[in-house]
Amino acid sequence: MIHAFVKKGSFQDSVSLMVISRKLSESPEVDEVSVMMGTPANKSLLETTGFWHDQFLEATPNDICVAIRAENTDPSVIDFISGELEAALQALAQGQRGGKKLLKVRRWESALKKLPDSNLLLISIAGEYAANLAEQALDSDKNVMIFSDNMTLEDEVRLKNKASSKGLIVMGPDCGTAIIAGAPLAFSNVMPKGNIGVIGASGTGIQELISQVALAGQGITHAIGLGGRDLSVGVGGVSALTALDMLANDQDSNVIAFVSKPPAEAVRQKVISAMKAINKPVVALFLGTAHAKAREGNVYFANTLNQAAELAVALSKVEDAAALHTKAPKKKIIGLYTGGTLAAEAAMLLAEQLGLQTDSEHAKGVMLAADGHKVIDLGDDFYTVGRPHPMIDPTVRQLEIIKLADSAETGVLLIDVVLGYGSLLDPAGAVVEAVNKMREKRGSQPAITIIATVTGTEQDPQCRSSQIKILEDANIVVCETLPQAILLAGTMIADVPPAKELKPTALLNGVNVINAGLRGFAEDLQSSNVPVVHYQWAPVAGGNEKLANLLKKLQ
Repeated sequence: MIHAFVKKGSFQDSVSLMVISRKLSESPEVDEVSVMMGTPANKSLLETTGFWHDQFLEATPNDICVAIRAENTDPSVIDFISGELEAALQALAQGQRGGKKLLKVRRWESALKKLPDSNLLLISIAGEYAANLAEQALDSDKNVMIFSDNMTLEDEVRLKNKASSKGLIVMGPDCGTAIIAGAPLAFSNVMPKGNIGVIGASGTGIQELISQVALAGQGITHAIGLGGRDLSVGVGGVSALTALDMLANDQDSNVIAFVSKPPAEAVRQKVISAMKAINKPVVALFLGTAHAKAREGNVYFANTLNQAAELAVALSKVEDAAALHTKAPKKKIIGLYTGGTLAAEAAMLLAEQLGLQTDSEHAKGVMLAADGHKVIDLGDDFYTVGRPHPMIDPTVRQLEIIKLADSAETGVLLIDVVLGYGSLLDPAGAVVEAVNKMREKRGSQPAITIIATVTGTEQDPQCRSSQIKILEDANIVVCETLPQAILLAGTMIADVPPAKELKPTALLNGVNVINAGLRGFAEDLQSSNVPVVHYQWAPVAGGNEKLANLLKKLQ
């Protein structure tokens, strides 16, 4: 049978009550206990799941409805569960992490006074009440993150347009993940600091992407959630465009990674246009949507989360390396390779990046010769007739490197350094010897950026790390992979866009959070040393909408 009671005027968040329900259900005196706030939606759920009791008819959204399923017909079970509930609520009220008591208030005005520098409201209350609270925050010039779901499309559109007009952002509804200036908002991960800014209309998509970034040894600046409907026709990508503008103006975000659930095509095109207007590389992943090209200008298209993370990490490293060297716009790229397959791949990647045609005949080892760019396989038969392979005798490549001293058009030199048995004992040293002669002969002409990849292991006779150090000590850039080297080469000769005056968003400098709903979110923020006040929100006028609207008009 079902025993029941109502605890009046004790509003709690739904997750806390779910945890309490599970704990109370473990009592041997009962079969199962359901503890819910008396909202219309919850009452309907109690009836559907067989926990209904007529005592709940008069319960308001501020009251806790407790339903007890038990074979025991003794009404004393109510007293027992009531006592256990009181103890659980008391423990909840006294809960704290890290030995610091959570700052709590019961009124919006009190929250503003306790945290006058607040710039973000995190909402995780019942969805039917979230829109009014979000609007209250926007009217107070606060950004909003809405973890709650079940908000109407009309409310979402209205709130996001209002935020945009005020230079603010609404993340959500149904936004499960965000990390702003290191602050963990809702479902979040602990991430190293880096130079990749992330935007996502997919909570777990953000989490998987940034996890892959961290596993690759890189970090992020921010992760801005949008909510799953932002790129729908109805919403039109309002928050996506705001987030792109925020990261475009963030001096610490050198690369932007964007992930979305399947978008509306018109909205996708609008977002891509906004990406192309940014003076930074952007990795775009629109799940379930194939793109005709792998790249359009500064926008790189990925097909999977793993590929998006790999691209973002590679571009991050490229941007770091490019910042240390002088760019050479409109100059040419020369590749001098000792490995034939490496030369072929370099030619293919470079042609793809610059929109060129590879050389199909490969005469005299030329794998690419287009628009002044050239990639040569020095291990081709043309160069090895009557002489050792260049991995054994470096003379051929050394001479070609030295010749570049007279080339005013060359801006980047690509080379490979191949280790292992049979190869030179010091191939890096041979490269540096030729590079030094080329630089000396070149004199005051603009320097050529030299980019190398190293093929081999620590256990090889030459020792990979030792060879890398020799190259880096000679101011030669060493890239981990060939695709990364080609990306860097293309970046070094690209036109430098005119500098834009940055208009940083204050939110990205640090968040001060008012948390309404799940207490655990506030505790996570507090444990991360983020200023936070927990607003113990409860429905106005006991959830009576007419009375609440009347009170609002009287204010």
